[in-house]
Amino acid sequence: MSDPKSERPAAVLVAIQLPGVTDTELAAELAELRRLVHTLGAEVVATVTQRRSSPAAAAVLGSGKLLELGKLTGGTGVVPSGAPEPKNKVRAAREESEPGRRLDDEEDSEAGSESEGEKPSRLATLVVVDHEITPSQTRNLERATGAQVLDRAGVIVEIFHRHARSREAKLQVELARLAYVAPRLRETGGGGDRQRGGIGGKGAGESELELDRRRVRDRMAALRLEIAAIQRDQQNRRAHRREQRRVALVGYTNAGKSSLMRALTGSEVLVADKLFATLDTTVRALPEVRPRLLVSDTVGFIKKLPHDLVASFRSTLDEALEASLLLYVVDASDPMRREQLEVTRSVLAEIGAGEIPSRVLLNKIDRVAPEEREALRAEYPEATLLSAKAPADVAGLCEQMVAFFEASMVEDELLVPYGKQNLLGAVHEEARVLAEEYDEAGARLRVRAHPAGLERIRNLLAR
Repeated sequence: MSDPKSERPAAVLVAIQLPGVTDTELAAELAELRRLVHTLGAEVVATVTQRRSSPAAAAVLGSGKLLELGKLTGGTGVVPSGAPEPKNKVRAAREESEPGRRLDDEEDSEAGSESEGEKPSRLATLVVVDHEITPSQTRNLERATGAQVLDRAGVIVEIFHRHARSREAKLQVELARLAYVAPRLRETGGGGDRQRGGIGGKGAGESELELDRRRVRDRMAALRLEIAAIQRDQQNRRAHRREQRRVALVGYTNAGKSSLMRALTGSEVLVADKLFATLDTTVRALPEVRPRLLVSDTVGFIKKLPHDLVASFRSTLDEALEASLLLYVVDASDPMRREQLEVTRSVLAEIGAGEIPSRVLLNKIDRVAPEEREALRAEYPEATLLSAKAPADVAGLCEQMVAFFEASMVEDELLVPYGKQNLLGAVHEEARVLAEEYDEAGARLRVRAHPAGLERIRNLLAR
């Protein structure tokens, strides 16, 4: 039987440790990148890191580390002559005049690498850089390594492309993917012949590259129109739910939002130990709770999320913007939980959801040692510690959610005449019935509801 790992493409991770980034922070970022690459379907066989004041202008790494990377991929480890020169001419001139201080070789001897020592069993065909890199840096790395090169944004875009399920998510991901690919288009080996243009074939026409770019622009324009139409339909559906009680689960990817959603509502949402397993917003009602309480499971956040994806999934994040209560789900067992919570808060503040009432849920507490739980309670005194796998914890959370909305509810009496008994369902939908009596006039109900819900019921009864 073949080893499943051997069937996965082999990948090498590349990272620059910039000033101010600690070894712990670098290790956490590389661990997250490793999980992203695993989700993409590749196996990480080595890691190359280097301490630098900034990524090398030509190919991210200095020349020594680039040679080391080439050995891991079967490439030369050298950017061929004729490759674009670094744009910073002053930097390049200083490197030539002071070869002992070449920035491309900056601290090569001090920067560690997981690839040192025991070499990987097979050559890597994929290089993943934990930084946003330019199209020219991508091309130079591909020339030096002979492997496919993706930066962190490219990996995330590809994962989104594979995991999108709904029509809207697929369109949004395609738009983000084209925005990522457009500046990286290049001439093919055909020489870039120009297509004849103008009447009678006169004129220079367009090169194949220009035609490709125009096709991409046209497709992106068509996608924006189609997404806008879908979002208008969504806004109409949301308008019907606007006055209802709504809770949104938000948080870092793989914090356990979907597991908590399934435990709260009993819905068959996808639960997987993968980054970005959920890309489509799921809305379900909390069972046996009246008036109805809606819970939304939203797309997860991540550090260095490409701006095009944030923009594309704005309508998905609108579920959080229109919620009455935000539940920040945090993986309590993750050592980077503070940074992850900050990422979530900053993205939500960016879309205007920072002022919505919120609660912090420290999830996966079953993975945390008892002494660490006390430290968490001291650090987050207002937070709820729970495990989505513990029914008692989930029941306690439901009670908290109901209590939050109960605080703004009022009691009142309603008379539903016998001729309007068909409205009893609407009453139970909008309010919690505390007592029910019948006399010659009809059903007299003692209810508890939100003022807006009571107003809707009275309007129905007055018709």
